[in-house]
Amino acid sequence: MYISSSKSCCYLLPLALLFFSCFANNLSISTDPNLHDLVYKHCASHTSAVPTAGSLPEILSSLFRELVEQSSVSKFYETSVGDDDIAVSGLFQCRNDLGSDQCFDCVNRLPEMSNALCGRQVQLPFHWFLGLVEATVPARIRLSGCYLHYKADGSQISRLELQHKTCSDSKAVSDGFEGVRDGAFAAVVSGVVVGGNGFCDMSYESMHVTAQCQGNLESCDCGQCVANAVQIAQDECGESISGEVYLDSCFMIYSYDGTNEIPGNSNGGFGTRNIASGELVAIVGGVAVAAAFVLFFFYFCKSSRRTCDDL
Repeated sequence: MYISSSKSCCYLLPLALLFFSCFANNLSISTDPNLHDLVYKHCASHTSAVPTAGSLPEILSSLFRELVEQSSVSKFYETSVGDDDIAVSGLFQCRNDLGSDQCFDCVNRLPEMSNALCGRQVQLPFHWFLGLVEATVPARIRLSGCYLHYKADGSQISRLELQHKTCSDSKAVSDGFEGVRDGAFAAVVSGVVVGGNGFCDMSYESMHVTAQCQGNLESCDCGQCVANAVQIAQDECGESISGEVYLDSCFMIYSYDGTNEIPGNSNGGFGTRNIASGELVAIVGGVAVAAAFVLFFFYFCKSSRRTCDDL
């Protein structure tokens, strides 16, 4: 049966439920005690002159107030604040598994942390003869549970630009690690699309994976972003048992504990058992099916030249 290209992307989505489900819409509230830990900060590497930026402190204060207020009722919010001469756009996002109070508490810390970590937003003295002042914008502060990003209104950045990456020094020694890792990665790419809210927190074999997209991404763009984060983790983290990849508009975090699935590990490491041939075939087969689905999905998304507007 022929399926029109404009709808083919969305027709494929129910098929994903046959393979994976991360129950993205029914997650319990996070009990992570480290939600306020700093993951990374990005402050302007150089100051830039902006017109009549003497009003910038007031603009930023107004921006921060609006973002903090919205964090009590939303987990993602973006806005722009300014006057006739200068405007600053900003956004916050909380992890989707945070409760409203947790989100507010996390976001409420971000303005003060931004001031402390990135310094004064405006560097005096004011250049009267130019009508300019130097300002340290943009800035980005990410905690484990939420993040803040603000920049000069209208400035552009690729949603796939790498912001931060860490790979553990510890390496997996299990023969089955690569198959489990790739299966989990394929599942989380599917999960952020299938869930419809751009968030997936799931366990796959011995792997725990979390991924989230910025709240203004459409489903197909979200899947593409997480797929790029996955590719970076595969290429640059290799056999590291944990890693974190943050792009401009999404992130992916994984951790592996082979001792959960590999009993009899006498050295306390991350798996030493040789996987039986039948189990290995199952893992490889699952990875192949997942990879085929992801490739098939993005092929139709690309061919339709539009995102899944009906999700």
